[in-house]
Amino acid sequence: MNADDDAKWLEWVSFQFEAIAGEDREIDLQEFKKALKVKESFFAERFFALFDSDGSGTITLQELLGALNLLIHGNTMDKLKFLFQVYDVDGLCYFSYSPSTGSQWSLGKCSSPLGHGNGSIDPDELRVVLQSCLKESAISLPEEKLDDLTLALFESADKDHSGSITFEELQEELDKFPEVMENLTISAANWLKPPSSKKRPQIPRHLTSAYWHNNCGKLAVLAVYIGLNILLFTLAALKYQSSGTRIMIARGGGQCLNFNCSFIVVLMLRRCLTWLRATWLARVLPLDQNVEFHQLIGYVVVGFSFLHTTAHVVNFAQLAQSENSTFQFWEYLLTTRPGIGWVYGTASLTGIVLQLLILIMLVCSCSFVRRSGHFEVFYWTHLLYISIWALLIVHGPNFWKWLLVPGLLFFLEKVVGLVLSRMAALSIVEVNLLSSKVTHLVISRPPFFRYKPGDYIYLNIPAIAKYEWHPFTISSAPEQEDTIWLHIRSQGQWTNRLYEYFKAADPICLGAKRLTQSLKLRRSQRKSQETRVEVLSAHSASAKVGEVATSMEDTVELMSYNPEKSPQQEKEDLVHCGKEKEENPLLRNVLPLLNENHRFCKIKCYLDGPYGTPTRRIFASEHAVLIGAGIGITPFASILQSIMYRHQKRKQHCPNCHYSWCEDIRDDEMKLQKVDFIWINRDQKSFEWFVSLLTKLEMDQAEEEHGGHFLELHMYMTSALSKNDMKAIGLQMALDLLAKKENKDSITGLKTRTQPGRPDWSKVFQKVAAEKKGKVQVFFCGSPALAKVLKSHCEQLNFKFFKENF
Repeated sequence: MNADDDAKWLEWVSFQFEAIAGEDREIDLQEFKKALKVKESFFAERFFALFDSDGSGTITLQELLGALNLLIHGNTMDKLKFLFQVYDVDGLCYFSYSPSTGSQWSLGKCSSPLGHGNGSIDPDELRVVLQSCLKESAISLPEEKLDDLTLALFESADKDHSGSITFEELQEELDKFPEVMENLTISAANWLKPPSSKKRPQIPRHLTSAYWHNNCGKLAVLAVYIGLNILLFTLAALKYQSSGTRIMIARGGGQCLNFNCSFIVVLMLRRCLTWLRATWLARVLPLDQNVEFHQLIGYVVVGFSFLHTTAHVVNFAQLAQSENSTFQFWEYLLTTRPGIGWVYGTASLTGIVLQLLILIMLVCSCSFVRRSGHFEVFYWTHLLYISIWALLIVHGPNFWKWLLVPGLLFFLEKVVGLVLSRMAALSIVEVNLLSSKVTHLVISRPPFFRYKPGDYIYLNIPAIAKYEWHPFTISSAPEQEDTIWLHIRSQGQWTNRLYEYFKAADPICLGAKRLTQSLKLRRSQRKSQETRVEVLSAHSASAKVGEVATSMEDTVELMSYNPEKSPQQEKEDLVHCGKEKEENPLLRNVLPLLNENHRFCKIKCYLDGPYGTPTRRIFASEHAVLIGAGIGITPFASILQSIMYRHQKRKQHCPNCHYSWCEDIRDDEMKLQKVDFIWINRDQKSFEWFVSLLTKLEMDQAEEEHGGHFLELHMYMTSALSKNDMKAIGLQMALDLLAKKENKDSITGLKTRTQPGRPDWSKVFQKVAAEKKGKVQVFFCGSPALAKVLKSHCEQLNFKFFKENF
């Protein structure tokens, strides 16, 4: 920082200090912990002891400035000495500060209860630090794995095998991680960070040439839509030019309402849009933005209805004040006496009711209602469209003409959907309650049900809610013929009821003929138990035969997620899998097929669909980047399985040497040359949802090392502190070393290393562009906030961006 920035930073720190310290102008340990907002008090205590240079038990502003000045302005050696003292649990150094000489790193006697320093780090000290790092990063590992991490880092750093790590040895070990040396900082406390300097003003994204180039189809349709509204408004207004300005505005707004209230239906013709996605029109029309246009037209309808109503109300007021008027203002507005309207003079009354219904739909359609666990409010109030259409037909003499064609198509879609959903008696045959309140449903698949990877369906379970239909993405591949998978996260009333229903009740005992159903299910379970060894053995052979994952794979979970089990209990739960069990950590702890969270059942359900999504374009891409955030992986679970299935079909094997390769064939069905899959999760437990699938995908392409992987996985855990955070440097170094040693990640068990923190999207996309595997298309499913960030990066690099409406 320059002199001006430095002065602002000092002023900022002083202000933050006074806000925390209060009247005594000193910070004690509890205030320090509260300000740091750290999860694990170990680091707060270590930092506090190092900042407290005089050992008084409190930190003054001068002591704080001295320490922070070193951490932010100091050289790498000063920061490394600070890091070493944090890790030297029984040791202590302190900082002295003077305005003339600045920060000084000094050795001193321990003034805290942590013990006297010996200038070295032994294995037990390192284990204590790593254990605190795990807690700080919300990572849960067994005690044995923590020991392995400690020894991996210790043995790598202890160059002279003396049984302790000196400062010089730690410095030499850190030299292997240049990104850590460059960004060594203390990033736990927001109040310790200097205020960000003002950025140069940038051109708004919507005015850049990249935005116009990547959204030309959407902008063209939007321009046509706006022009059509202007034309309709002008023609209707001119027709009533002799009636005055108020009537011209009312008639113009009314004509635009006729168009918009009928066109809004077209954007919700899901079956028609799914069919159009398979035609050349998908390359011209922005079909993927149908929901966005639907929302836009909803706001336009509200605007024109307000304009239309206001113009009529003002006109009624003028008429009531005229000398020739025989009616008062309230009679024009609330009665049928003036005879305004083509059906018994009801235009005024129906107009008021319509205005209220439209406002109710608008409010209940806002994101704060839909995304706050009240989806049912949005769902039921949106059914008011039936009443609105009926009232519009009564209100306006020409509306039925506008609604005739789209309304007929909409009615036919509803009838077809109802008939197809009732043609086959479907049932939920298996339920698996996963972590983070995710419900995995396995539904029997009817023979006529055909879908594409990434498609979604509407699900109705009468036992949960008889009349409610909710959309969910299919997470199984189309090549999986017998069943359909759905992974549903509990975020609203209906999804929470679904989770609690299967958690509390025993589905076997529901309904009539309980004993008969129980007998059938027990026999089915017994048969499944007998084939479990065969299913597990298929993991090792999957790279050769290219099989698609089955529902049995969800019985595989990480050993680290069940630390409370004793070794004897784990033995009882294991199924003998030969050498594969030793090579893959995910197969060490195979849970029983039936337990409190995993059971067979037979619950009636109905499906409406399938309906297409933007992800259908993936197979026509050359280089696809799939980005899923949390449960946003669901559409990609289906896609990844289908991609690998099609990729395996192209693999060739030499009958003599068993060498395998993939022919470089490109066809209309699949043009993919490279797939990058990026999965971002908040915590460790969330990786449990599809970790068995990802393990299988890694095994499927294990023999392709020589030519580079067709599918590359990138895993990120946002709750884990990154390598440039002083509280996590040792842990991330240990995880890297152990991953190289064991050829697997300690967090997920995958070969792919789980990266801490959030992705650096600039580096990620630059790396993708540098690979030059063809035209890049990015597919995202997750939060709208992250979608905006990704779209901005894609526009800069001319990548096509597609977002799943999640």
